[in-house]
Amino acid sequence: MTWEVYTENPHETPKEKPNLFIYRAETGEEEFSIIQKRHHDWQMHWSCDETIAALLVGGEALFYEHGPSGPGFKQVAKRFGNLRNGGLSVAPGPSPPHIGVYMPGTKGAPSMCRLYKYPNLELNQPVASKSFFQADKVDMMWNRKGTGLILLTSTDVDTSGESYYGKQALHYMTPKGDSCGIQLKAEGPIHDVAWSPKSTEFCVVYGFMPARATLFNLKCDVVYDFEPGNRNSIFYNDFGNLILFGGFGNLPGYIETWDLPRRKKLASFKAPDTTSLEWNPAGDTFLTATTAPRLRMANGFKVWHYSGALLGEYDWTGELLEVIWQKYPAGTFKEVAISDEKVVGIVSATPVASKQKYIPPGARNSATVTASGQTIDVRPPIPGLPPGYRSTTQIKNSRKSKKAANKAAASAAAANEVVTGSEPTATPPPKKQPAKKNAKNNADGDLANGNANTNTKSTGSSTNESNNVQKVSPTGDQNKDKKIKAIQKKLKEIKVLKEKHERGETLVQTQITKMNSEGQLIKELESLKVA
Repeated sequence: MTWEVYTENPHETPKEKPNLFIYRAETGEEEFSIIQKRHHDWQMHWSCDETIAALLVGGEALFYEHGPSGPGFKQVAKRFGNLRNGGLSVAPGPSPPHIGVYMPGTKGAPSMCRLYKYPNLELNQPVASKSFFQADKVDMMWNRKGTGLILLTSTDVDTSGESYYGKQALHYMTPKGDSCGIQLKAEGPIHDVAWSPKSTEFCVVYGFMPARATLFNLKCDVVYDFEPGNRNSIFYNDFGNLILFGGFGNLPGYIETWDLPRRKKLASFKAPDTTSLEWNPAGDTFLTATTAPRLRMANGFKVWHYSGALLGEYDWTGELLEVIWQKYPAGTFKEVAISDEKVVGIVSATPVASKQKYIPPGARNSATVTASGQTIDVRPPIPGLPPGYRSTTQIKNSRKSKKAANKAAASAAAANEVVTGSEPTATPPPKKQPAKKNAKNNADGDLANGNANTNTKSTGSSTNESNNVQKVSPTGDQNKDKKIKAIQKKLKEIKVLKEKHERGETLVQTQITKMNSEGQLIKELESLKVA
């Protein structure tokens, strides 16, 4: 069966041509063709023995019979209408099969999913029915035996605003007439739903990360809750005794393997850049692949044992489009016995991503530590931001570190007093000038954005002096006193410029250059005091 995008050519007669074709595999001869405009669910649905074929075209389900006495594609055997924007699904299992149809609700009426036993397709002949609201789309998932049907309903937009992805819900139906809603224990998106190959249970991965995973039986009762983890997909092996959870796409390739009968985790590891995963039909190994067009670099595939051992690694030159296992008839392999023994594998040649914290190039080699333990940011100021600008988090961290340093100094002084038995010399505390509101956000040096000379470990008040200039007693050297007064005058002018800049006033280049010289002036002032 092949499908092409539907097109029209007004210059040809007829202007509409078939775009869905079915060929006989033995000879390659065309058996059937029809116009199929649907982009979604365009495929033909077949019963397991291929005696019944169903196709949804233009809001109507067409059924073709291919039995010994059936007309095949020459004649439509049955029709089912009122399915515009709806869905169709043929159950696996013995023939005649059950047929699931989804009929969207209109004008306030609920949407409906009904099950019919072919060929009884009259509206008043359903074997089971389930109605629900808030469903723009419904995915119908049968188990292998055709004894249970899961409905994953979803809306394009969540009107409550709780989810960006729309609202989702799960419902359950059986050909025996049972129907119910599947209750989940956490809010959030439904990432994946998968039936066990044994058709006795199914698993759902749902909720915000770390996501939950829950096993349900055919009565929709919870059988087992897996521990939360970073996962968004489910993969059963063909025997249903092993289950694999994957975290792919926007997750970095997390993989967990579980022994289902014992409810025991066997391995947990990473397979980065995985775009597809498939179990071996033997049920004990699986492959992960990096394929195009999802990823066009570093294409290749790896083969893993369920214990987490890497058995093979194959790099691919160019683009790798798909990797699948060879298929075998049912019954070729026997169910493998699960063991806790660790299989010895190979070491991957793929480079491991560095765990070192990433530092942007502009922040590398941006800080130096002086002999006194002072940390100086040597980065130039950021244009448009005032010198000494710091975020709220930086200010809080600076205050915490200063308090911790003061407590440590006080404790050390108290311990020294107890040991020596001496009384400390009483020194009158220096008078503090009241700090202005604008000075609050520029005090206490830190690795500030754009401040080329602030510090985080100094317990002195060098930065405070840039905003609150204190009078310095004469040094006895007239030249030094003049220099000190000149520097203090410049610092006062810089303070005024900073206040103007914070108010949004435009400064000329010379004023900006003057503001940027604040750190150097503070250093000169400190050196004159020490001298």
